[in-house]
Amino acid sequence: MEYVHYSVLQREALELLVPPQSPSLMIDCTLGEGGHSKLFLERYPQLSVIGLDRDSEIIEKAKTRLAPFGDRFHAVNTWFDEFLATYDGKRPELVLFDLGISVFHYEESGRGFSFRKNEELDMRLDKTAPLTVEDIVNGYQEERLADIIYQFGEERYSRRIAAAICSYSRSKRITQSDELAEIIYKAVPPAYRYGRIHPATRTFQALRIEVNRELDRIEPALRQAIDLVVPGGRIGVISFHSLEDRKVKWLFKGAADGCTCPPGAMRCTCGGKPTVKILTKKPIIPTDEECRINPPSRSAKLRVVEKLEE
Repeated sequence: MEYVHYSVLQREALELLVPPQSPSLMIDCTLGEGGHSKLFLERYPQLSVIGLDRDSEIIEKAKTRLAPFGDRFHAVNTWFDEFLATYDGKRPELVLFDLGISVFHYEESGRGFSFRKNEELDMRLDKTAPLTVEDIVNGYQEERLADIIYQFGEERYSRRIAAAICSYSRSKRITQSDELAEIIYKAVPPAYRYGRIHPATRTFQALRIEVNRELDRIEPALRQAIDLVVPGGRIGVISFHSLEDRKVKWLFKGAADGCTCPPGAMRCTCGGKPTVKILTKKPIIPTDEECRINPPSRSAKLRVVEKLEE
């Protein structure tokens, strides 16, 4: 079986996420094809891993890849926020999140993640979910669609793109990924069509985030991870765009400060105490060599915290 995804920041993750004791447990909240889990299982012979992923297809690839590790690995087909909210098993020493979308989804899933392919507009990680991107681009009101493209894609031409999508869909239902990409391409100014990235990149990101509720899951999951991990244990998060990284940064900062008072309060009255220590004052980024080997690594950032004594 071929594995197409390159797990980013491999050396850095292994160096910073060290189990404080042995035997130990890691929860890999974004298992994908199992690349990071494989690295940790190889490095730490006394480590067990629970791997989570909502995509039923990719999790089967990970199971095959990690089968040689026997009962040290267990896979669960679930959203990570839902799993952590109800988990009552052994407390983990390590928790890892890699918030990026796997290359598998662009190259093998056939679900319209790539604007360069002629595929059905789906983009669901959970194929049982009722809403697809096709439903969004054909069913959302123009203003709502523009807001999503602007907020989740940080796309400056969101209004023009939303207007073009809604105008097109009134006469013909949009069903294919390359069809949508062409609508976006024609909607933006000519100079924007030949920039550093394809003009559909940010819109496709925004639609994927919306259909999977990706940003809604981050903060609840991180709070649960902080509660669950043992004292001395560590939580690492790899993010790939500013919307994700901003949420991670400020949640970790709040947990390290301990204060839950409203922003702008004259003085602290909540009596909160720090629950974590930040180990990465600035996010860890890939080396030039890694970016050369795997260009998508360029945008990756790793932040790590350590749980304090309770």
